[in-house]
Amino acid sequence: MNSIFIDVALLILSYMTGWFFIAQLLKRNDVADIAWGLGYVLISMYLFFRGSNSIHFYVISFLIVVWGIRLSYHIFQRNRAKEEDYRYKKWRIQWGRWFYLRSYIQVFIIQGFFMYMISLPLMFSHEYDSKSLSYLGFAGMLIWITGFIFESVGDYQLRLFLSKPKNNGKIMKYGLWRYTRHPNYFGEVAQWWGIFLVLTDVAFNWIALLSPLTITYLLLFVSGIPMLEAKYKGNKEFMEYQRVTNAFFPWFPKK
Repeated sequence: MNSIFIDVALLILSYMTGWFFIAQLLKRNDVADIAWGLGYVLISMYLFFRGSNSIHFYVISFLIVVWGIRLSYHIFQRNRAKEEDYRYKKWRIQWGRWFYLRSYIQVFIIQGFFMYMISLPLMFSHEYDSKSLSYLGFAGMLIWITGFIFESVGDYQLRLFLSKPKNNGKIMKYGLWRYTRHPNYFGEVAQWWGIFLVLTDVAFNWIALLSPLTITYLLLFVSGIPMLEAKYKGNKEFMEYQRVTNAFFPWFPKK
């Protein structure tokens, strides 16, 4: 097995363990959300300094660094003046005397495992020799750009909406949110499929396919849409919004 796959696994283990200790010092496990994007930046930088003969690696690395820095900065700005995120506060109570062990494993180590899986295109692209991109690579970049616009604009529109006191308790359903209930999640998934397509431009890799499949599964069925929408269960305004607006893929509202 190529050493970079082992080295990156050990790097992620050390990185997430460090964030676990930071979380306990700050008494807020939601710093894991900030660690998420920055972890990919760290992996990209580590592989960059190891050197590569692949133009595809440098393209993928650039896309991931831009995505990771923007996402972590956005989450930092969103959370810095607030208490610990409600999901983590709930687990803090539920886990009781097993809190530290379960925090380390379920919040940080499992997240590190998913980080490893999702960063597979970055690792594989590092090992290929390539000098130029063809149409698939440029198509992947176009998909990534579309996803980046959806995620960053969606996040900005939501932050602007929530910053106005008159919107307290109201549901965001304007801008991109008029066409999909989760433009930011759609954008993130699109970006990782775009990255996989850039990798496919040099070589199709069945193992690397786990990357976009993993992030798609997590956001659509585990920690993304289901967890967030459960928060609004029974909210009449949200139920009407849910009735007329697609959950994921952008489309015109139903009548």
